[in-house]
Order: sequence, then structure tokens, then C-alpha cells
Amino acid sequence: MNHRNTTDVSEFLLQGFPSPPEVQRLLFPLLLSIYLLTLLGNVTIILLIRSDMQLLQTPMYFLLSHLALADIGFTSTTIPKALDNLLSQKKTISYRGCLAQMYFFISFGNSDSFLLASMAYDRYVAICCPLHYSAMMSRKHCLLLAMVSWTVPIILASLYTILMSRIEFCDPEEIPDFFCDVFPMLSVCCSDTSIIELIVMTEGVMEMVTPFALIIISYAFIFYTVIKIPSAVGKRKAFSTCGSHICVVVLFYGSISWVYFKPDSKNPSFQETVATVMYTVVTPMLNPFLYTLRNSEMKAALKRLMNQ
Repeated sequence: MNHRNTTDVSEFLLQGFPSPPEVQRLLFPLLLSIYLLTLLGNVTIILLIRSDMQLLQTPMYFLLSHLALADIGFTSTTIPKALDNLLSQKKTISYRGCLAQMYFFISFGNSDSFLLASMAYDRYVAICCPLHYSAMMSRKHCLLLAMVSWTVPIILASLYTILMSRIEFCDPEEIPDFFCDVFPMLSVCCSDTSIIELIVMTEGVMEMVTPFALIIISYAFIFYTVIKIPSAVGKRKAFSTCGSHICVVVLFYGSISWVYFKPDSKNPSFQETVATVMYTVVTPMLNPFLYTLRNSEMKAALKRLMNQ
């Protein structure tokens, strides 16, 4: 097998979406519509929260504005290039562009995960420790949660990018996905990747499992507290504040588990591509609608903004 050092690699081929030509023609308008809806929905959420001091002072909405920002970055990392390649005969991405895409994808994706965990912690404090809520979710603590949710993923993404920049790739450098991610890139490596794979499997699992475990623990305490509420109205009210967040968590982590926690994750199947599209494209689009259509405070803030 021919191979060359990474310093000689100028670009990669992207396999794109494994679908028939007639489906490919429908993908561009579909992806473009989803992307525009994602931008519109998440920008609206940020504007609503930032323009309404009542919402901005609430920890849940403060964290939601950061989640919306992470979703904008997350989708903007992959969809524009995927749209460009759907129109192009030669589906390529430059070597530096590929590493940059992988870096931002990992960074924004992990920020999403950490912010979802922070929001679950907020719901836990609100329902299980209401008397201490103002102290435990003070402005300082909210800023700390947001800072950790952005800083830790940046450090981890930098580590992966540095490691991937030091390995050799084979000819042809066709990445079996529609964007540059760690496992698809490892599938076209010619040099020994055992150390990188070990780091990805340990650090990668930890960075996804840890926030998810915190979410599960938070909701276990929430459920235990809610079932002790004597009135059905009280139970319904408590659960209603968590409904949107639970929907987002199930969509996000369900599709991620299907893609990454499988032995053959280096070579994505059609089902895995669909799951990848779910958490990289569909979930960020649905988040704003789940949080606004199911939330009376957000709908009231939207009405106030429209009246202005």
C-alpha cells in the first residue's frame, strides 16, 4: 500500500452521504432548509434571552443561551462544507481544513454535552434543593459552569488535533463520512494509531459518559423527589420544567451512542450516517422548538419581543 507523510497531504476526499443519486438531489435543499431553521431558531433564543433581563437572570435560560450558541457552532462546522460538496463534482476538503473541522466539531459537540449536564444540575437544584437554589445557582456559579463547559472541550479538542496532525495517511485519502471526525480519519491512517485509539477510547468515553452520568444521577434524584409530592398537579408542574431537556438529552445521547459506542465505528454504515445526521443536524434544529413551544416563559418573552 502506498503511503506518504502528513506533510505531503494537501487534501482529503469525503465519501459524503451513502445514498442513491435521486436521494442525493433532495439532500441539498433539505440540508439547507434544516441549517437555516437551526440558525434562525438558535439565534432567536439567544436574542430572546439576552434582550429580556428577567430570562437572562434565570440560570436555566442563561445556560440555554450558551447551548444555543454551541449548537450554532456545532452545525456550522459540518453543514456548510457538506452543502458545498453536494454541489461539487470533487468532494474534497483541505488537510488543514479537515483538522480544523475536527477540532471545532469535537469542541462544540463536547460543549453541548457539558451544557446539557449543567442544565440537568440546575433542574436538580431547583426541584430537590429549592431553599438553597439562589445560593447554589448564583451568577458566579452559573458563569463557572459555562466556563467549564467551554474550556474543557477546547483542551480536549486541542489534544486530539495535535495527535492527529502527527500521523501518516494512506492513498487515497478518502474519509468514509461527510465530515472530518476522529474515527473516520483513523480509518485512512497508515501509521500506528494504537496510542491515539487508546486515548480516544478512554478520554473520549469519559468526556461523553461523565456528563451523561451526571444527567442520569440528577434525574434520579429529581424523580425520587417528585414522586414524594402528594398532589398530581405538583408532580405535573415539576416534570414539565424538565420535559424539554429530557427530550434533547434522549435525542443527543441516543444518536451519539449508536455512532461511537460500536466496534465498527471506523467505517460508518448507512444507519450510522443517519444517526450522525440526527445529532449533528436534526437535534440542534429541534432544540429551539422544544424549548420554546413547550415553555410558557419563552413564549411570553417572544410575544414581548414581537410587540416591541
